[in-house]
Amino acid sequence: MDCVDRLQWWKQARFGMFIHWGVYAVLARGEWVMYQEHIPHDEYAPYADKFTAKRYDPDEWVALAKSAGMKYMVLTTRHHDGFSLWDSQVSEFTATKLGPKRDLVREYVEACHRGGMPVGLYYSLLDWRYPASFTGAAKDPEGWKAMADYVHAQVRELCTDYGKIDILWYDGGWPGSAEDWRAEALNAMARDLQPGILINNRSQTPEDFGTPEQEIKPEGEGRAWEACMTLNENWGYSARDVAWKSPWRVVKTLVQCSVRGGNFLLNIGPKADGTVPTASVKILRQVGAWLEKNGASVYGTTRAPELGSMWGPFTVKGSSVYAHTERWPGREATFSRFANRVQSVHMLETGDDVAFEQNGDRLFLKNLPAKVLNPIDTVIVIEVEGEPRAISYAAGLANFTTGVPQGIVTPILEQREAEPTA
Repeated sequence: MDCVDRLQWWKQARFGMFIHWGVYAVLARGEWVMYQEHIPHDEYAPYADKFTAKRYDPDEWVALAKSAGMKYMVLTTRHHDGFSLWDSQVSEFTATKLGPKRDLVREYVEACHRGGMPVGLYYSLLDWRYPASFTGAAKDPEGWKAMADYVHAQVRELCTDYGKIDILWYDGGWPGSAEDWRAEALNAMARDLQPGILINNRSQTPEDFGTPEQEIKPEGEGRAWEACMTLNENWGYSARDVAWKSPWRVVKTLVQCSVRGGNFLLNIGPKADGTVPTASVKILRQVGAWLEKNGASVYGTTRAPELGSMWGPFTVKGSSVYAHTERWPGREATFSRFANRVQSVHMLETGDDVAFEQNGDRLFLKNLPAKVLNPIDTVIVIEVEGEPRAISYAAGLANFTTGVPQGIVTPILEQREAEPTA
């Protein structure tokens, strides 16, 4: 199976849930607390017994992801602190031997399978319990080899013992190189054990997709990518962090990723008992309510041509152009650079037709609702003839500048000279 085939379902999905959960949730100061506060492992390890997971119900997590309109999930099986959430045979610092005394990964995977949710497993390559994590392979070759052997053994366990796994999401590749991690062999093993699995780029090899963190940053034409971001300012649970992203901001980010051909992996940080903070639940359900009515403008969409709008971006699927109006224009709106003949226009949420006129590349909408239908993002569907295309900047300016004095036009043309044409 080639990369294009493996990625087909994932590109259609567009929106996923990231889950950072581990011993660090007990301290409630974020997932890097061990590192940031220089907590030695001997002092950190006892917190594992307070990580009870007594209210952990992965079926509820799957239900929450579904209610949010998310199409896949990725759970941290082991973060940089070294605590494994499964019954690893190469570590004593695990959820089956300490704390909950349960295989939390198995319960999560089984819940995803029951719910028809594609399964993603996050796995940190580095482990702060190994001094080589800080010194690197060159300064401590024996220590590094021991850590790399342990990594290979754990990835084998995760790809062997839990049924179908859809995504292997590495992190913590620094300070090693692909050669240091023996990444080629590591990923070949994962693919042999899990045919069709998707692997991200953080084992220091390109693999199937890129993972810009806390930013929207496509990695090049045709390259699959996924922006991973936090819902507040921490990945792991932090009791004092109330800097929540609004539903409007979450949807805006999701749309911006879709516009540029990427996915959005949004993180939650459950508490140590396994419950999801109330604020996270509320936000996700509001996002899901928007997607329930407007999901067609996100799921399965492709990168949009460079059409012109003052009100928000465009997404495209087939011959449908979805105009996202982040700022409601009022009763009338004008779009530009349409190269196709427009056949019809309607509101996505209600299906109501919208009156329109087309003059060259310009599209005039009339008699729109006086008030915004959805304050998060009201979507207008523009059906065109054929595959949506945009005219070039130069062609658009030629139409715009007909009859305008040359002295006014020239500076505009010079400004646009270096910009790409569609």
